[in-house]
Amino acid sequence: MKPLQVGDKVPSFSVTDDQGNTQNLSDYKGQKLVVFFYPKANTPGCTAEACDLRDHFKELQNAGYALLGVSADSQKKQRNFSEKFEFPFPLLADEDKQVIEAFGVWGPKKFMGREYDGIHRMTFIIDENGVVERVIDKVKTKAHAAQILE
Repeated sequence: MKPLQVGDKVPSFSVTDDQGNTQNLSDYKGQKLVVFFYPKANTPGCTAEACDLRDHFKELQNAGYALLGVSADSQKKQRNFSEKFEFPFPLLADEDKQVIEAFGVWGPKKFMGREYDGIHRMTFIIDENGVVERVIDKVKTKAHAAQILE
């Protein structure tokens, strides 16, 4: 696993979101974009993270950010997650891991002594030209918006 670094150009992508719309990186050209990766919809940490971003969405928007959440969950799971918690931002259903692998967030993980491959919880802040401006690799799920805005 080699995640994108500050200064890297983000590879273009085209993935279906929770509502069945196609989201392209190019749709966000000219604006700042926050792409946050989470392991699995409707799990405690991922819910806390996404709800914190939802609760501070206006502040993030006022700071000029658009948001995209990404996991390998199906469109149906993403839609259920989004509707249950009323997220005002798209969640990408990256089942074939196109975006996950392009950003380099798929790799070995450890949980309760077990090793497996999965999505690393990371957030990328991308500038108006599609270049990584900042990487947050130690995400505080309950205070993630504050990390982005600092």
